[in-house]
Amino acid sequence: MLRWGRKYALDTNVFIQAFRDEARKAELQRFRSAFAPFEHLSAVVVQELRAGARSVQSAKQLQRHVFDAFELRGRVFAPTYSAWKRAGEALARLSSIEGAPLRAFGRTFVHDVLLAASCREAGIVLVSNNTRDFARIQRVLPFEFVPVWRESNGGER
Repeated sequence: MLRWGRKYALDTNVFIQAFRDEARKAELQRFRSAFAPFEHLSAVVVQELRAGARSVQSAKQLQRHVFDAFELRGRVFAPTYSAWKRAGEALARLSSIEGAPLRAFGRTFVHDVLLAASCREAGIVLVSNNTRDFARIQRVLPFEFVPVWRESNGGER
């Protein structure tokens, strides 16, 4: 449930979908208008978005339209040593519970675990479309996340 006064961070997939689809872009703009004072940006998300901006023009647009607003207001957070450690513990537990080798998780999932650990540490609620993976992570790492726009526009996507 999205509430005033809570701190929120958007997952990479939320930004990417808004870049690709006008309806999702409008949803993102509505969210940002309502929750801008409470929105933060994860360094994990920055890394993923920046890696996808392969041209100089794309990188400049990403900087201007996304990163600048957070950087200028000091609303960027990064995983600390403790978050990295907690993420490693969560991956080890999932590997043991699921009987899967660590390499089976994939780089994106490992980033998601790190994002979850750093959100937990910073007291930030993650907003994501990736409910399946984050529910899986929640089994071994308590943190808060909500499906994208579930409460802000009356429906879950």
